[in-house]
Amino acid sequence: MKISYNWLKSYIPDICEPEKLWDVFTFHLCEVESMVPIRADGSIVDPASNGIYDWVFDINILPNRAHDLLSHQGVAQELSALLDIEYKSPVEYYKVPKPKKTNLKIEIESEKCRRYMGRVVRNVKIGPSPDWVVKHLESIGQKSINNVVDATNIVMFDCGNPTHVFDAKKVGEKIIIKEVDSESKISLLGGEEKVLDKGDLTIQDGKGSPLAIAGVKGGKKAEVESTTTDIIIEVANFEPVSTRKTGRRLALFTDALKRFENDLSPVRAEYAMLELSALIAEMCPEAEFEEIVDVFKDKDKWETKRKIEVSSDYINSKLGTNFSVEEIESVWKRMKFSAQGGSVSDGGSFIITVPSLRLDLEGPHDLVEEVGRVIGFEKVEGILPKIGFSPNINHSYAKYLLAKKNLTEKGFKEVMTYSLVKKGKVELAYAPKGKEAMRKDLATLLKEAYDLNKNNAPLFEEDAKNLKIFEIGDVYPQEGEEVTNVAFVENGNVTEMSLEEFVKEDIKEYENILDGLDYQNYKNLFTQWSLFPFITRDVSVWVEEGKDSDIIENIIKENLDENVLVGPTLIDSFSKDGRNSYAFRLVFQSKDRTLTDEEIAPTMDKIYKALSSEKGVEIR
Repeated sequence: MKISYNWLKSYIPDICEPEKLWDVFTFHLCEVESMVPIRADGSIVDPASNGIYDWVFDINILPNRAHDLLSHQGVAQELSALLDIEYKSPVEYYKVPKPKKTNLKIEIESEKCRRYMGRVVRNVKIGPSPDWVVKHLESIGQKSINNVVDATNIVMFDCGNPTHVFDAKKVGEKIIIKEVDSESKISLLGGEEKVLDKGDLTIQDGKGSPLAIAGVKGGKKAEVESTTTDIIIEVANFEPVSTRKTGRRLALFTDALKRFENDLSPVRAEYAMLELSALIAEMCPEAEFEEIVDVFKDKDKWETKRKIEVSSDYINSKLGTNFSVEEIESVWKRMKFSAQGGSVSDGGSFIITVPSLRLDLEGPHDLVEEVGRVIGFEKVEGILPKIGFSPNINHSYAKYLLAKKNLTEKGFKEVMTYSLVKKGKVELAYAPKGKEAMRKDLATLLKEAYDLNKNNAPLFEEDAKNLKIFEIGDVYPQEGEEVTNVAFVENGNVTEMSLEEFVKEDIKEYENILDGLDYQNYKNLFTQWSLFPFITRDVSVWVEEGKDSDIIENIIKENLDENVLVGPTLIDSFSKDGRNSYAFRLVFQSKDRTLTDEEIAPTMDKIYKALSSEKGVEIR
């Protein structure tokens, strides 16, 4: 939803700067998609320019708060609590002339309509909207149409309850809200025609002609035109599930549907009626208002405010905090919640009267979240819970650990390959191309991994021909069968067997060792590997016969720098003409960047210089 900074400021004059507001939204309320500076006509402007008229936030309101936050007033009220600043309610400024008696009749013939308010306004003059109305609408990407239609849009984006207006002369003196009996057509505003199914809720005139799809979109029949003088204001509340089904089936994704499908309190309708009446009175000073006709079947149910009991001890236990009773009580005041109790003697127990517009507050857990949001979750210290228990041996994992231990002790390196393959006995639905089946063995892909990892052999202090790798993983030989196998490659040959078979001789002894471990003081150590490429350098020398390779290795070690990851590793040796030849390999790699030849050169020069100064050593 798009929110205008200037619009918010009309309700909370002491609001913080736009940049700070972004953080308030993010840490306390919702995700912000964007924050864009605009000119007075709604066009985007360079943030560094002097022509900024307003800032527009595009925010993501979660469904559980859509009933009150898909509106500027709702967001402003929330921000006033979060920032602890004054909110100026506009209700006291909603003024209309003394209403006259009305002949309008409203009948609700379906449970899908929970409340319907109608009001006839006569002597209306259709024309352009005032400048402030146009700017408000353009700031959030809406076009100005005429003063009456603009008023309905202003109310929806300001108050949150969709509204509509009909040309009274095209309707008559009776409005019926009922479901259609059979498949029928309706022409909508904008000229689009839709086919209604049996059970779709519609607004009809006294003759049964459809005027609108309830909660979704108005019809063409009673459209307000430039010649319209008398109108009927509609402010209603419709059941969310059926409204959503109708709108989605007809592919009518309107702003009205967005609000009704997320549920609104029927109590909100009266605020929308007051605001819309006041706006029309302001823009049409000669207008004559008739009495409001309000059909509200479950009025007592919706106007009876719910009460929730919650204690400060409960709140602190759920948040892991030590907020005082006074701090928690301040949250209720900032949120404008009516609270009783809260004394220290009774554990800071409160009875909260939930505002009728807050449909999301259902139990103590919801009030815990309110306290966390308002005070700030960033102030909640992260502490892991202390749970005393003795872990049981996970026999499957113990077998995996034993197999891994046995193989790594023999110099094998672990690899992981994909479980999805192109062909196999167990095929997948909607699988990506080339990954249509589950693997039937480990050997096939392990051999490919072996060929690929020959290039990485220097990192393992291995020659490519001596590289040894293994994998432990699940395979799927046939439909409904899943087996854990072990596969390893040695001297280029692949061996594969079940995990059970691999560890059957040693598993009992190993589980006894695991059972005796002191888990409370056990430290699991992990070292992050480098994500950057490595470089190898070989150093070859001739030495006098009888001179051990350890002497050369120590000279090289004494001259290494921090970027040498592996080595020196003796990779070759032979004797000829009374001399010995030794070849050592060094692997250079950085943890924070890709090394260059220029960075390695000083280390290599230092090594060569040290070797050259050693008696009886000749660099090859």
